[in-house]
Amino acid sequence: MKRLIGNLKGDKGIWSFVALLALFSFMPVLSASSNLAYIGHGTGNTLGYLVKHLAHIGCGVFIVYYIHKVPYHYFRSISKWLLPVVWLVLAITMIKGTVIGGANASRWIQIPLVGISFQPSAFAALVLFVFVARYLSKTRENPIDFVESLKELWLPVFITLIFILPSNFSTTALIFSMILMLAFIGRYPMKYLAIIIGTGILFLGFFILISKAFPDAKFFNRVATWESRIESFSTNKPDEDDYQIEKAKIAIASGKIYGLGPGKSVQKNFLPQSSSDFIYAIIVEEYGLIGGLGVLSLYLLLLFRFVIASHKANTLFGKLVVIGLGFPMIFQAMINMAVAVELLPVTGQTLPLISSGGTSIWMTCIALGIIIGVTKKEEEITQELKEAAKREEALQKLIDRELEEEFVLEEDYSIQDKAVNPMQAVLNK
Repeated sequence: MKRLIGNLKGDKGIWSFVALLALFSFMPVLSASSNLAYIGHGTGNTLGYLVKHLAHIGCGVFIVYYIHKVPYHYFRSISKWLLPVVWLVLAITMIKGTVIGGANASRWIQIPLVGISFQPSAFAALVLFVFVARYLSKTRENPIDFVESLKELWLPVFITLIFILPSNFSTTALIFSMILMLAFIGRYPMKYLAIIIGTGILFLGFFILISKAFPDAKFFNRVATWESRIESFSTNKPDEDDYQIEKAKIAIASGKIYGLGPGKSVQKNFLPQSSSDFIYAIIVEEYGLIGGLGVLSLYLLLLFRFVIASHKANTLFGKLVVIGLGFPMIFQAMINMAVAVELLPVTGQTLPLISSGGTSIWMTCIALGIIIGVTKKEEEITQELKEAAKREEALQKLIDRELEEEFVLEEDYSIQDKAVNPMQAVLNK
């Protein structure tokens, strides 16, 4: 174990907070999976779901470990070549999506031969964030030409979002918001950003108008769900989402300060998606306000470490990669918690590293691996500078010692004759 920990490079704070979140996730997942166990095989035995979550977390640890050893600048060029692959997978998913526990049919795809369900939009978000960071770091030295940026930056961005939007509006909105934030931090001109925001709003309105014209088309079948969620959030009209929120609020109210205790949640038996989308409500019910604030604090501390890692990065690409991959992770967690307390409409965003689900965990671990790779590079540079300073100091000491020895030799072998007559020594003899 000590040897393994010794091989972990990069920001130790990020490693620590990630480990705490991953270890804490086992108890809520074990408890909250009882609903799925009753639906799945009618026994209520959640051991299988715990083992599955353990496998997901274990694979995630290996992903972080091996990704963080790859020099992060490699992902700069990889992102450009992965975008067409992402578009192809998203298009296949849109056409041949798989229903997973009642989830939208065009959101998931099953990998052939392996039988593992995969949500390509999460992977598309990672590739897109790195791609945007690559473009912004490349154009830092020269003034940005708007027409050229439309072709090289925003066209790939909008193509990707078009594939994601029909099945997952919340993920599309989150990705677009984070890209705008990344462009702002990367000093993309504000006047151009305003045009891009206006274009995005116009496109969304156009998409909704077309969905009204063709309400039965599979491509637009989620628009009605968006409208019902917003309507139920803004009014008291009861529906399925309102039922979920009510159960989540009952769970949170039941937890009070100290909670009911691990595994003693009652609402987990009634709350749909209790182990994924609404797991935060179960955490508060079982661990109370203290547990809920503790989880929130871990995410805020992780955000703080991301800010420090971005500040320490010695390249603009490294700074933007940390922001582009780290901040969406924290915002996703905040959205999940906000939905549980009815500050936002139901979105379907999971709690990173805690909610069950392989795709969410693995994509989060890929992002963490790249971020830690950036911090590892900064540590290596700092270590090289320290070693260079030590070598220079040792060399200077060696030079000083040689000069001292030469000075002593000159004093020992110098002839000092104080006689006035140079022949006096001979005469005296």
